[in-house]
Amino acid sequence: MVVNCSTGCGKTAVLKRPKTNDALCKNCFFWAFETEVHHTITATKMLHRGQLVAVAASGGKDSTVLAYVLKLLNEKYDYGLRLVLLSIDEGITGYRDDSLESVKRNEEEYGIPLTILSYKELYGWTMDEIVKQIGRKNNCTFCGVFRRQALDRGAALLKCDVVVTGHNADDVAETVIMNLLRGDVARLQRCTSHITGSDGTLPRVKPFKYAYEKEIVLYAYFKKLDYFATECIYAPDAYRGYARALVKDMEALRSSAIIDVIHAGEQLAVKSGVKLPSQGKCTSCGYVSSNVICKACVLLEGLNRGRPKLAIGKSNKALAELLSERLNDAVSLTNTQEQF
Repeated sequence: MVVNCSTGCGKTAVLKRPKTNDALCKNCFFWAFETEVHHTITATKMLHRGQLVAVAASGGKDSTVLAYVLKLLNEKYDYGLRLVLLSIDEGITGYRDDSLESVKRNEEEYGIPLTILSYKELYGWTMDEIVKQIGRKNNCTFCGVFRRQALDRGAALLKCDVVVTGHNADDVAETVIMNLLRGDVARLQRCTSHITGSDGTLPRVKPFKYAYEKEIVLYAYFKKLDYFATECIYAPDAYRGYARALVKDMEALRSSAIIDVIHAGEQLAVKSGVKLPSQGKCTSCGYVSSNVICKACVLLEGLNRGRPKLAIGKSNKALAELLSERLNDAVSLTNTQEQF
């Protein structure tokens, strides 16, 4: 059965848009998707003329479509942005090494320069080596913390003004659910923001905040974009998987469920008088942290001391222990120097 495009353009529809259930032809779908991303960028003023923008590129569908659309919109609407691709090699054999090949092809096709930094050169460990130490239960904690900081370090190295990530509506809804389940009020308050980190060293923005994952896949498919589709080999054990399953079940019942969760997260407010962690700088590495020593440094310290589970969990016991040991070391050093 032939279905005409819902816009009335006269063309035959080729898809039912997951977000709105409208029947659209390819060109109208492209226009709708790109216009919505453009509106998100301009309405929130997340990017400004003259900025050097680091596009976090993993080689997956989200970052590939992000790089393509951002280049397209930059030229179409004259944003005046300078774009660079920034990739992080976590050191996952059979996954990241293959996905980075897609990024390298995108570099050539889009004409956007690429920089690749690795966990090995930044932290002295690959994710494969970390998993051998920690096991598969908590490895995503290490990877997530290290990756966030690695993007900041890479962007700072390139002297970028902002980092753009491919987090989509599904990702944001999952994060809202995860933070609710954890009771993490501080993260819950900022996880739905278009712009995060503006009070720290480097802002991070999400142009795809309202873009459904299914629509990103459809856009990549009809545009014939080159991306790496295999899931991380360690992802099935991630806590996020449970939130993802819940969000998918809700979407199956009602297509607007994903946006509804995001809007609910945006409206949540913390009761006055409740003290939230303030953003500062880590005394060890100098990057953004709500503690004296950031999570990345504590995790790395645990790995280097042969105690990889030192900082797993929400407790600040690991931080207190590390600070105490450093204080004792400093006192011992001072006493030794005084003797001489």
